[in-house]
Amino acid sequence: MDTSQIDKFVSYCQGEQPQSEEDMRRFFIGVIGFPYDKELLLQAYLFFKINSLFPTCSQLILFEKALIQDYTNLGKVDFVYISQNKNLFLIETKYIDTEATGKHEITRRNKHRNKVVEQVIDWKYKLRDYWNISTNQIHCGVFTTDPQVGDRARSTDIIAKSISIYELELWQKNYKFYNLEHGNKRDSVRDLYEVIK
Repeated sequence: MDTSQIDKFVSYCQGEQPQSEEDMRRFFIGVIGFPYDKELLLQAYLFFKINSLFPTCSQLILFEKALIQDYTNLGKVDFVYISQNKNLFLIETKYIDTEATGKHEITRRNKHRNKVVEQVIDWKYKLRDYWNISTNQIHCGVFTTDPQVGDRARSTDIIAKSISIYELELWQKNYKFYNLEHGNKRDSVRDLYEVIK
């Protein structure tokens, strides 16, 4: 398997995001300890539970950055990992409010379900076309608060995982209680986020 193009992409990622894994860990601990953003909380859960959710992922190389240099207008991918067999693993996250009721909210949920799946597929082909990486070397996952996203992903090769809003909030509460010592270890999330993005 030719990994030369992947190596080039990894070098690009290191230039775009020089923060260490420890920097990222501190950032996400800050997210858990400070009610900042529900999407970021979902991403924090993914970061800390990556081995159980997507066990082939071994190293985070990009978070909330453009896949293509100088083309931030095309959007930013949520997570890119190197897998254990040296392939790439793209993950898109989406916090979907499954508890809201009403016709408008049902329509909105359906839109979000479709969008998160379409987005990660789109990133896969952008990565293939720009970086000349075989699609066999690019794997995709989605992580949301809505199990019905799995229905959208079933006809694709995307791995879909989810957690309920209740479970996510319970995890946050327990993590804060057992790990953050009344918030004394909280980082300034806003400052860290400015550095990371």
